Amino acid sequence: MNTKEPMTEYGYKKLTHELSDLKKRQRPETVIELDIARSHGDLKENAEYHAAKDRLAFIDARIGELSDLVSRSQVINPKSYEHDKVRFGSTVMLENLDTNEEVTYTIVGSTESNAYKGLISYHSPLSKQLMGKSEGDEVVMNLPSGTQTYEILEIAYHEIDFEG
Repeated sequence: MNTKEPMTEYGYKKLTHELSDLKKRQRPETVIELDIARSHGDLKENAEYHAAKDRLAFIDARIGELSDLVSRSQVINPKSYEHDKVRFGSTVMLENLDTNEEVTYTIVGSTESNAYKGLISYHSPLSKQLMGKSEGDEVVMNLPSGTQTYEILEIAYHEIDFEG
């Protein structure tokens, strides 16, 4: 599966920073730890050796995962286009028509999502149900809690606060 992975510049920098740290610092340090632990002899009962070996396997798997994400990344600047319809980077205010509860979500890349901050992944089922909709549209959403109907009250671009 070689699909593009949309993300903001923030998300791209975060991924490439982590990848660089894994390759240039963490992996070499772990290889040294592994060599030191190996020099202690009997590998069967050497907890340090097994811990370093497991850590190295984890780091190598993470490097592979991040390398794949970076190679498929598509950096998008949501400031650069209109948000007259729900798109990547849009902040969407919704009203649940059954409960009158209002919720706000911002659509971001999968590696940038954080449900507690209202940042939902571009690939999430909720996001997919909202994409392309306009203000005033009613959207019937299939959620884990059941089917609910929402009205889109507002679609806008707001500076995305990933840190706060």
